[in-house]
Amino acid sequence: MRLRQVALIAQRIAPVARALEQVFGLKVAFRDPMVGVFGLANAVLPAGGEFIEVLEPLRDDASGARYLARRGGDAGYMVILQDADAGLHAERLARAGVRAIARNRGEGRYRFTHFHPADCAGVLLSIDSVEGDAGWREPLSDWPPAGANWRGFESETTLGLTAVTLQHRDPMAAAERWAMLLERPLAHDGEVFEIALDGEAIRFVPPVDADATGVVGLDLVVDDVDAVLDRGRKLGLARDDGTVLICGVAMRPLSG
Repeated sequence: MRLRQVALIAQRIAPVARALEQVFGLKVAFRDPMVGVFGLANAVLPAGGEFIEVLEPLRDDASGARYLARRGGDAGYMVILQDADAGLHAERLARAGVRAIARNRGEGRYRFTHFHPADCAGVLLSIDSVEGDAGWREPLSDWPPAGANWRGFESETTLGLTAVTLQHRDPMAAAERWAMLLERPLAHDGEVFEIALDGEAIRFVPPVDADATGVVGLDLVVDDVDAVLDRGRKLGLARDDGTVLICGVAMRPLSG
């Protein structure tokens, strides 16, 4: 199982995408009209075969709009994982009482199931697969949600996502819940709990804001940490802890 995509949600896509390009060298590769069914617009930016998606609500009654209101502004929104067979995970989690709120069954090669945040420690989770792709673990394997030509938009600056951080009032309970959901072992160091994926990690930390749920951090492998932080400082986005705050998410550049 690998971390394939992390979704952010914003009042407007354009300033977030611009900040990601100016600081991390990321480029918009695809805008998926299919997300309109959820009352959203999007932009997908590749980063070494993983992806950052930026969403924008198009309707006040969209769940994404309600989420923005609850979080009090732009924020991390969703974690998307990939495995060999998304359907098997969906069946297993249904037996465990985890509710699916969206899925596709027979359209093309791409399969996904979105699981209710209330059953996933307050975070929207999707487990996806690409049928017939035996090389799905390869960094640049096919990823239909990014369109057909995303490889031509890969950044020379940012080389991949290595970890996503989630906040919770009880990070141990949240981590234990996700370890069960994903059938993955759990480790911890003090108040930080971590689930290892195939080369990436999901971390759980105490609250960093009043809402106390959601995606609050990303680790990104970059070619030059100092250059990324310098660009972040010039835009007023860099923080003293070595992260850059974009869309309410603390993005940490790391050396490869």
